[in-house]
Amino acid sequence: MTDAHAPSQWNGRGDDMNEPELDSSFEPLTPVTYLERAAVVHGHRIAVVDGPVRRTYAELLERCRRQAGLLAELGVGPGDRVAVLAPNSAMLLEAHFGVAMAGAVVVTLNTRLAAAELRYIVEHAGADVLLYDDSLAAVAETLGVATAMDSTTYDNRVGSAAQLHRRLTDERGPIAINYTSGTTGKPKGVVYHHRGAYLQALSMAYHARLVPETVHLWVLPMFHCNGWSFPWAVTAAGGTHVCVRKVDTGTIWEKILDEGVTSMNAAPTVLIDLAAHERAIRVDHPMAVGTGGAPPSPSLLKALADLNISVTHLYGLTETFGPSVLREWQPEWDALPLTEQAVLKSRQGNASVVAQLLRVVPDGDPARVDVPPDGQTVGEVLIRGNTVAAGYHDDPDGTRDAFGGGWFRTGDLAVVHPAGEIELRDRRKDVIISGGENIASIEVEQAMSRHPAVSEVAVVGAPHERWGEVPVAFVTLRSGQEVTADELIEFSRTHLAGYKVPRRIVFTDLPKTGTGKIQKFALRRHVQDGADATGVGT
Repeated sequence: MTDAHAPSQWNGRGDDMNEPELDSSFEPLTPVTYLERAAVVHGHRIAVVDGPVRRTYAELLERCRRQAGLLAELGVGPGDRVAVLAPNSAMLLEAHFGVAMAGAVVVTLNTRLAAAELRYIVEHAGADVLLYDDSLAAVAETLGVATAMDSTTYDNRVGSAAQLHRRLTDERGPIAINYTSGTTGKPKGVVYHHRGAYLQALSMAYHARLVPETVHLWVLPMFHCNGWSFPWAVTAAGGTHVCVRKVDTGTIWEKILDEGVTSMNAAPTVLIDLAAHERAIRVDHPMAVGTGGAPPSPSLLKALADLNISVTHLYGLTETFGPSVLREWQPEWDALPLTEQAVLKSRQGNASVVAQLLRVVPDGDPARVDVPPDGQTVGEVLIRGNTVAAGYHDDPDGTRDAFGGGWFRTGDLAVVHPAGEIELRDRRKDVIISGGENIASIEVEQAMSRHPAVSEVAVVGAPHERWGEVPVAFVTLRSGQEVTADELIEFSRTHLAGYKVPRRIVFTDLPKTGTGKIQKFALRRHVQDGADATGVGT
């Protein structure tokens, strides 16, 4: 691309001035404008590195506009849904801008899901077009989307497509649908709006201290809450996106050293492997990492600090555009022993700069007085503000239950410490967090219940040194039926993504309340008090 393709002066609208005249004091917020600005201010800077591909911001803007034009050729119109099944890649990054430029809604798909799970999502979302990476063709071709295009065809066609940018008129309109892990059964499609994406990107850029010199390594999947809005945040800063298509610790270290990586988000398991890898070496520049889920241990914090890597603990949900609460480092912590630093860092923290309102109230009732900041009294976390999603796609009842009354009810229980930071005491009911992935226990239970020998099953998370938690299934067999643990595990693999398959099967009578409800708290206590699941199926 030549400079002639980029606007000579950034005016917040790019070079397409055909939209209706707007109020001079108001412009609808959309993260697409970050790319338009970057193409002018940082046009010659490298925007994205994907294997041998290196493109500038000026080139990235042109390709995103051409992606919008290509989607229009495929029949995509305003409000249509475009699904993308791809690892972290240039195509997936482009979709975070190009789909919106077409006026459509991007649905990024978890590449780790089984075909049946993906099929449900594309059908529920009403995906009109599917873009997919060549490496995932075998799965993509089974999803039943009428118009599907592989990445080779995409690359061959996008360069000659007409440039298009349909201008946004409603900042509360949808920009993306992100699917939860399905904590109550089927996954829910969380609708992100342009306004929230714009502001969440600003928040992440601020808290991660992103600048034009930032080199951000894509280890966290972009399909997770749109990569916590970092596709837009890094672009807003004019930094460089470096894609890692597969989580391989050796490759991560190679990119860190070769590309001069300064920023990264990753699950705790990735950080454990990073610190222990044979290529681990102290980097010659500070590197900042964001992580969520299990809090980093003192030993991990020390190991990473020795490598010149600092860690920020984050908390959020799909419904809050990812991180909405984070633990910011305080200067007075410098003099504390590492173990005390780890305790303070492990707390979820305070609301982000744009999250605005965060409460912890008894029984999740917003009409009640907040719990006292004593670090002891437990309540449910409620969130309200610009980075709360619009609701659940095609689920008015679920939207009303979770978002009604002016607050989003997280379902997570926490205490408030005297300094004002929150700390979770329990997770959303029945969710297992394994290696940064959420696993809905009810989904695993439903899959295992299909086996003819199974009468009842309950699944809980067991502590695991590497993954944080792994699923363990407690099973009651039908009278006269027999099945081995290995047979049940193999049966589960035919219905579930690999990381959701139970690592251990315990045959037992399930503890129940007087009304016949399974007492999962007793099962959790059993696996927590009994033994770590390390070594079982690792």
